[in-house]
Amino acid sequence: MKAKKYTAGMLVLSGALLLAACGKQPAAPDKVYVGVASYDGGDVFIGELIDCLKEQLNGFSGDGMETTVTVRDAAGSQRTQNDQVKALIDEGSNVLCINLVDRADPSEIIDLARENDVPVIFFNREPVAEDMMQWEKLYYVGADAKQSGVMQGELAAELIHSDSRVDRNRDGKIQYVVLEGEPGHQDSIIRTENAVDTLKNNGIELEKLSYGIANWNRAQAQNRMMQMIGQHSNEIELVLANNDDMALGAIDAYAKLNITESALPVFFGIDGTDAGLKAVLESKLSGTVYNDKGGQAAAMAKLAVSLVSGEGLEEIEFENGKYIYLPYYKVTMDNAEAFLNNSGN
Repeated sequence: MKAKKYTAGMLVLSGALLLAACGKQPAAPDKVYVGVASYDGGDVFIGELIDCLKEQLNGFSGDGMETTVTVRDAAGSQRTQNDQVKALIDEGSNVLCINLVDRADPSEIIDLARENDVPVIFFNREPVAEDMMQWEKLYYVGADAKQSGVMQGELAAELIHSDSRVDRNRDGKIQYVVLEGEPGHQDSIIRTENAVDTLKNNGIELEKLSYGIANWNRAQAQNRMMQMIGQHSNEIELVLANNDDMALGAIDAYAKLNITESALPVFFGIDGTDAGLKAVLESKLSGTVYNDKGGQAAAMAKLAVSLVSGEGLEEIEFENGKYIYLPYYKVTMDNAEAFLNNSGN
C-alpha cells in the first residue's frame, strides 16, 4: 500500500515538473520583462517616448532590479498587434506596455493578459472607460487631449493678437486649415475642436478653408498641404496640425513649392518632438505643445516595476485607481531650448 502511495506521489510530482517545464515559468519579482507593443514604429513621438521608457527602466537595473525590454511594431494593424502581444507573453513578459492600434478594440489583448495574469499599462492611446473596467490590472498613462487643443489655441491666439501681420489680407478674419490625425480618432477630434473653440473664445474671427487627414505622418501631411495650397493659393494664414510631424510636413510643402516667406502662414503643432522643438527655435514653427514623454516614461517604468515586484504601488498617485495623466506645456521660442535640453538633445 505504501509503495502504491509512493508511486502515485512520484507520478503527481513528475507531472507537475513536466507541466512546469512545458509551461511559462513564473518570473522572479526582481526581474522585470517588459513587453512593449507600438501601434506604428514610424510615429516619431511614440518612438521618442519608448526610448525614454528604456532609459528609465535601465535606471532601475542600476538599483539591483533586472529589467529587459522587448518592443514590437504593429505597423497599424490591430490583428498584428494582438498576435504580437500573445508572442510577448509566450516569450516571458511579466508586464505589458500597450500603445493600441485601435483604442476601441482592446478586448483580445485584455483577455490574453488576464488569462496569463500579466498586468497591462496602456499608453498614449486611451481605451474607452468600459474596457478599462474589464480587469483590475489594467492601467493607463498619458495626457489630456483637451488640454493640448486648448493650449494650441491659446498659443495661436496670443500670436494673432500680438502680430497683425498674421492677417495678411487685412480682412479681420484668419483663414485657416487643419491637418488631422486618423479619421474619427478621439485625440484628433478633441485637439481640433478645442484649438478652434479656444481661438474663437479669445475673440479671433475664423474662416475655415479646408482640412486634410494625414494620419500623424509628415510625408502625408506634405501631400495634403500641397493639395490645399493648390486649392487656396496664398489665402491660408494659419495651419493647425494635430501633431508636430504634420506641422513639419506642411512647412515642407511650402518649401517644396518655393513660396516666399512673406506669403507663408503661421504653423502650430502638438507633442514637442525633438524635430518640432528645433523648428520652433528656427522660427519655422510658431509654437507647439509639449507632451511630456519623459514624465510619462518615468511613470510607466515605476508602475511596471511596482506591478512585478509588488512594492511601491501605494506610492503612485492614480486618478480613479487606474489612470496617470501628465500635463502638457506651451512651447514658444522663449522656452523651446529648455525643453530640447531636457529631452537630452
